[in-house]
Amino acid sequence: MLIPHPLLGPRDAQEFTYLGDASLMARPDPTRADAEAAFSDYVFLRDNPAGVHRELWFHEQGDRSWLVVTRDTVTHEILGAELARDVKLSREGME
Repeated sequence: MLIPHPLLGPRDAQEFTYLGDASLMARPDPTRADAEAAFSDYVFLRDNPAGVHRELWFHEQGDRSWLVVTRDTVTHEILGAELARDVKLSREGME
């Protein structure tokens, strides 16, 4: 499986470490009144969808960048990849 690294081009998936759902980037605010419950959900509750899904991958054996990879979990087709830094910055710009 090849991952289209936005800076380095197509890279073998064996160079990467899979972390999980890209929603992990949206960490709860620790100052919220319900912070304990929010962090409990953040740590322990995970979706396991079939179909198109956004995931975090770390380029461990390369430039050590974090990517948000859009992948179909049924066919394993990679639909795209973005630097996680850019995804995070674009979300912050929308808030």
